[in-house]
Amino acid sequence: MLPIDVAAHSSRWRGRHPLEKALLGLGLTVTAVALPPWPGGPLVGAATLAVLLGPAGVGRRQLWRAFRVPLGFCVTGALPLLVSVGGPDGFLALAPDGPRHAGELLLRTSAASLGVLLFAFTTPVSDVLPRLVRAGVPAPVADVALVMYRIGFLLLDSMDRVRRAQAARLGHTGRAAVWRSLAGLAATSFVRAFDRAARLQEGLAGRGYDGALRVLVPEARLSRRFLAATAALLTALVAGTLVLKELYL
Repeated sequence: MLPIDVAAHSSRWRGRHPLEKALLGLGLTVTAVALPPWPGGPLVGAATLAVLLGPAGVGRRQLWRAFRVPLGFCVTGALPLLVSVGGPDGFLALAPDGPRHAGELLLRTSAASLGVLLFAFTTPVSDVLPRLVRAGVPAPVADVALVMYRIGFLLLDSMDRVRRAQAARLGHTGRAAVWRSLAGLAATSFVRAFDRAARLQEGLAGRGYDGALRVLVPEARLSRRFLAATAALLTALVAGTLVLKELYL
């Protein structure tokens, strides 16, 4: 399993209803996107970090390892705003308001990414997909998503085993050997993917699969206190952002 999935399964909030965590995490994400980037971005980011490292119990190293990937995308998306192409100042020049636009985009996207990570770090996918059927999502759609989620881990495990076998056979000693190993890894993973899918289909057929995967879903009740605290936090962030914006103006 991926580290973020391990953290979700062992989270302090594992027993809470996924809807509670979705309202909190996605609410923070929407707030980060909808509010002005300054001071909304820093406020939402700080509040999300406080929840992640505090009540949610996420470790700092775990959070950084997961956050550095979307942060890299945020930085990559903000850098093009620093320059203008084909303007009166030449083919490539610094944009007049480039640093401001890039900083605003970086603040907004990084805070929104933390909100998504809050939901991911506290809610396993296996707790969400079965409940989507109750919410009106067609059962075959949820079943396909659950199967693909499982196959993804199997393929990652297979790729890791093949990579370690190649390294043990000196498959990474030179540039040419590395390219040959990568080609062999891709080919082996492609073949194993079809083999896993065929075996999975045979296993489901042997167990009387009738179009729906029935799994046990842990019972969880909505907490009014948690929902009230979520609403209070989001309201405080909106109000604080608007007040601070007026003060800075």
